[in-house]
Amino acid sequence: MQKQQSLMNRAEIRQIIRQKRNALSLEQQSNAAKLISDKIIELVTPKDVVALYLANDGEISPNQTIRHLQHNEVTTLLPVMHSFHKGYLNFQSYLCTKNTDNTIMVKNNFAILEPKLNALQTYPLSQIHYIFMPLVAFDANGNRLGMGGGFYDRTLSKLAELESRPKLIGLAHDCQQVDELPKQAWDIPLDLIITPNKIIVPDQ
Repeated sequence: MQKQQSLMNRAEIRQIIRQKRNALSLEQQSNAAKLISDKIIELVTPKDVVALYLANDGEISPNQTIRHLQHNEVTTLLPVMHSFHKGYLNFQSYLCTKNTDNTIMVKNNFAILEPKLNALQTYPLSQIHYIFMPLVAFDANGNRLGMGGGFYDRTLSKLAELESRPKLIGLAHDCQQVDELPKQAWDIPLDLIITPNKIIVPDQ
């Protein structure tokens, strides 16, 4: 993306990048998902607790990764909209086998499937090793632009207070990178960004 686009506001960037992302063919999406899955698999160990997501609106899909991790008995979680802390997320265990959900799934307010809330199956942030996050746009400094709801930023706002904290990793298509994102005070930077063609370690 040209440098002039770094001067755009967040809404304009969000619109442009979503259009680029949604213009990708099914074959391009599938190939991209396979490439990021290979990179994630090299990173995660069987002892890790890993939070991912179910793709929506052209987001790069981690479904292959989820199936592989569960085959290797890695604990996998999905975000669930908090039932009484509005705007926050819980991370809850998720199990699927052969493309079938073994976890009871429901649609949230955005019509996105998520596990039916079960407090006994949620994990605190201090027990999660990696949170793989969707995003609309990112830059080389680890800045992330989401869909605008602020769910991840609010949920992760107290990370600095934890003795043990998860590593935050953004998953994206290469076309989602911009030169520079306008930052807000509440933005939580990423520790790593994985795209089909590269792994970016931000300069913080």
